Amino acid sequence: MARNIKDKESKKRGLGKGLEALFEESPQVQETEEVNEIALNEIRPNPYQPRKTFDDKSLKELAESIKENGVFQPIIVRKSAVSGYEIIAGERRYRASKLAKKKTIPAIERQFDEAQMMEVAVLENLQREDLTPLEEAQAYEMLQKNLGLTQEEVSKRLGKSRPYIANYLRLLTLPQKTKRLLQHGELSMGQARTLLGLKNKEGIDALAKKVVKEGITVRQLESLVNKMNEKNKQPKPKRIKKSTFIKASESQLAGKFGTNVNITESKKGNGHLAIEFASTEELNRILDLLGVNLDKE
Repeated sequence: MARNIKDKESKKRGLGKGLEALFEESPQVQETEEVNEIALNEIRPNPYQPRKTFDDKSLKELAESIKENGVFQPIIVRKSAVSGYEIIAGERRYRASKLAKKKTIPAIERQFDEAQMMEVAVLENLQREDLTPLEEAQAYEMLQKNLGLTQEEVSKRLGKSRPYIANYLRLLTLPQKTKRLLQHGELSMGQARTLLGLKNKEGIDALAKKVVKEGITVRQLESLVNKMNEKNKQPKPKRIKKSTFIKASESQLAGKFGTNVNITESKKGNGHLAIEFASTEELNRILDLLGVNLDKE
């Protein structure tokens, strides 16, 4: 049995501002589209779905509702190049229908390319506002890499500020153990951002674990990170003024070898002699001047 659905944006290729047409709660009847019952075993999730975790409790509640009343809002799919269909929007309804032991689900088929599949997956989930901070960051990174967008272009397309996008992308530089704490909700976005300020990056995982264990607030963590950065600050090495003799020696050696020569001397009288070379040929020339013949050794 087929039903007709109004599609305000069926001719539009751009997403973003026109995205609401994909998710109308009460679409009006029109002759341009059909809603058909498609077998669940012929449908696969959107390969670009940024959301990795779904709330089990809410899925079960939705499944119970579907058992009693069915699926009111059809999902949106596209024909797969391999076989069956891929979900453009509505993976939650798809998962809940499977939990409800349904065999089919109402769906609208639309023509979408890879770029549109990717963008709509991100936009749909951002509208739902249930991505974890890490999933949101990965979604922005996916748009950047796969669509070749700059941070500025991502921000304009999604209606977010560039600093907002940049702050989320920085989360991807966190070490893996800390990322897991963030993904599971044990660390907040604010705590994760503050941890990024630690200059000793190798200490982030240990500090993140401490934050979770002791329930350290963002304000307390900011103070702790500042103290740790001050403590680990390396003192600048004192420069020893070169004597006239050292300067003259550098100049003579540079003239002899035809390259820069640097002599460093400590207060104890020991030091280093460095002769620069730009290529293997230049090194061999310097070795010849020193009387070093490696071929005979």
